[in-house]
Amino acid sequence: MTVLPTDFVFSSSSIKKEPTPSPVLAYCVQHWRAVLAEGISTALLLLVGCMACVPLEGEDPVSPSYVPITFGLVVMFNICTFGHISGAHMNPAVTLAAVVWGDTGALLGALYVAAQVGGALLGYSALLLVSPRGTAAAAACVTEPHAQLNSAQAFGVEVILTAVLVLLCCGVWDAKQDSGPLKFGAAVAGLSLAGGRLSGASMNPARSLAPALLTNSWTRHWVYWVGPLMGSALAVSLYKYALYKKPKVPQEQATIEY
Repeated sequence: MTVLPTDFVFSSSSIKKEPTPSPVLAYCVQHWRAVLAEGISTALLLLVGCMACVPLEGEDPVSPSYVPITFGLVVMFNICTFGHISGAHMNPAVTLAAVVWGDTGALLGALYVAAQVGGALLGYSALLLVSPRGTAAAAACVTEPHAQLNSAQAFGVEVILTAVLVLLCCGVWDAKQDSGPLKFGAAVAGLSLAGGRLSGASMNPARSLAPALLTNSWTRHWVYWVGPLMGSALAVSLYKYALYKKPKVPQEQATIEY
């Protein structure tokens, strides 16, 4: 049996230390599923939602209600599937609201937006591959303001529609309501029916970017970035700082013991 001398002192160098994991690696391990879910859900939004816009030769134009209902149902499906993983934002405007609200950190929000843009490009690219020739030339699913609206009016429509959508987000986050997929699906369908003929009812910069980029259609495209983001910022600020009521702390928890 080995006996240590009485004056033996353990030093930090005599103890083997386990390597400390990189903070970046730890962050990626914690959040990669959520970022991946945002990319997949946004890809499906563009792939399946924009299928309703694909023109087919010899067929009558689709009903004005067909596309909004399709997008609403896709949103409902995506929230059911991915909502518990990432929140299923599928939209930089919603992610901005989540960052301002405090549920999502700024870095994770930036990763979400990157995944949303990448997913939108992937989804619309896949749509072009499975669609008839001429789909890109026809600029299918591209959001453009109606010819009778000027840029300021189209901008105002996008601000209003996105603000209403984000107010719903805030209400659900605040009250932790059930049936979120149904509510958001119905809201997207309803808002699209209301504003689709005017501005295209994008409410989503990533949703507008992919078709515009892959069909080279940039008519007043700035409206679909500035409008939704401003509408989101205004709505979440209104709800958070004017309508939100912080829960009261019980008296016994509020008492400070010295």
